Amino acid sequence: MLFPDFFIKRQQDNNFFYGWIIVIVGIFVAFSSGPGQSFVFSVFIDSMIAETGFSRSAISTLYLLSTAISAVMVAIVSRLADRWGARSNLILIGIVFGISCFSMALSSGIIAFYLSFAALRALGQGSLTVNATLLVNQWFVEKRGRAIAIMGLGFPLSNAILPYLSRVLIDSFGWREAYGILGILVMILIIPPAFFLLRNYPEDLGLFPDGNNTPPEIEKNNNIQHVTQERRVLTSKNFWLLALPLATPGLVVTALIFHQTSIFETNGLSAITAAAIFIVFACSSAITSMIAGFFVERIGPVVLFGFSMIVLCCVCLFALIADSILLAIIYAALMGISGGSQRIVQGIIWANYYGRFGLGKVQGSAMMIGITGAAIGPLPLALIFDLNGNYTWGILLLALLTIIAFFSIVVFRPEKGLEVRMPNANLN
Repeated sequence: MLFPDFFIKRQQDNNFFYGWIIVIVGIFVAFSSGPGQSFVFSVFIDSMIAETGFSRSAISTLYLLSTAISAVMVAIVSRLADRWGARSNLILIGIVFGISCFSMALSSGIIAFYLSFAALRALGQGSLTVNATLLVNQWFVEKRGRAIAIMGLGFPLSNAILPYLSRVLIDSFGWREAYGILGILVMILIIPPAFFLLRNYPEDLGLFPDGNNTPPEIEKNNNIQHVTQERRVLTSKNFWLLALPLATPGLVVTALIFHQTSIFETNGLSAITAAAIFIVFACSSAITSMIAGFFVERIGPVVLFGFSMIVLCCVCLFALIADSILLAIIYAALMGISGGSQRIVQGIIWANYYGRFGLGKVQGSAMMIGITGAAIGPLPLALIFDLNGNYTWGILLLALLTIIAFFSIVVFRPEKGLEVRMPNANLN
């Protein structure tokens, strides 16, 4: 309790809220998810193929199967967060995630590669992200949008730094040694901060969300019910009315990015251009996230989701006509605007609908559906291309999905879920 006590004293003296320490640790966690994300894997794939002799299709199949494992794992881990707390989860995940990096470095046979891929995807892509998001949602209500936005900066930082760092490590030491070094890095960035600094709820330290002196108004409501393990999620109509539309952006964006080089070449642009516009995408996404994090506190996540779907529909249309560098830049900027907005929506909407406590079961189930959608996304576009020799009908289908998602939430708004009572706070 040494470190929290120090900051609690600062809060009493200087109006400093300990929740911002939670956000900073969340940035470390988001950054550290990189070794389990596509943008880092992509740097290693060619070196893996060259050494092991595995075909590109074999590696891709392993990756797809591993992503499916990630979808299931995130639902399980998030439920454990309700039982044990996200802090304990993150300490354990940090240890196992680092070991998984070492396992990848030592893998030789196809089974060993699959198990390592599965562990890295399950822990990096899903489990780290959902636990960091859950923690921030527990500590903030009124300022939840800006807190999620600041925590989310860890993702573009990881996207900007880790691929280049991985390339340097591979060229200097080899791909196996590079993954081992990444394993050490993520253990350092996750385990000590989680152990010394994280606490699951502000009430654990005698505080309330946002640094206020009283509980949030929504948690004072006499109609609030105590959370139970019987809370309906996967059998709830309102849950699916939210979860399916919220899975749409991941499906659409993954499909477009997966086939981006081919789409651009079909439009007469080079593969270099297709790769270079990721810089525009990353910058646009980071800037939008920060702006959206403040705006969502005023307009709510539903309106922001509707805005992002309109922009994503425009992204699909620009994918069809992007035959110049200028149009490609506009396409990437719009995708970043949509993605940055979505990062905020996905981070706060479940807490807004279901309350802070028992949130892991809800958010984990939603993330499982989202990851599944992202894994499926590229396949229909590929099948339509194989049938017609172009992407036109496939991309128009993606645009139609964004319109359906828009109407599903913005027009036919689901009812709010079961709110739950906060734990007893130490008021002394």
